[in-house]
Amino acid sequence: MGGNAQDPLAEAMDRLWAKHVPQMQERVATLQRAAEGLSKGTLSGAEQQQAAADAHKLAGVLGTFGLKEGTELAREAEALYESSLAGNAAAASRLTAVAGRLQVMIAGRNQASNRE
Repeated sequence: MGGNAQDPLAEAMDRLWAKHVPQMQERVATLQRAAEGLSKGTLSGAEQQQAAADAHKLAGVLGTFGLKEGTELAREAEALYESSLAGNAAAASRLTAVAGRLQVMIAGRNQASNRE
């Protein structure tokens, strides 16, 4: 086997990844805004529910692409957003860190698939 031929399954997964990147980035942005709102004390119930839903969706899609750590982080965020967060500075800090890590992870996977 020579050349740069890529496995057809890997190519299909890269196309799917490229298709879902904007949606994943928007979901991470929702998590970031919610964490910021929590830290400022302005997070509404609707925003918290949306963040939990987006975290749940991220957990699934990141798992599909083999990003186990991303799935675990998104599940952690989902669990936190589904809990009572009022005045929880530690949760706000953790959620900010989780969103940042997810953002880096998605960008890293995106760069890797662009190089191949």
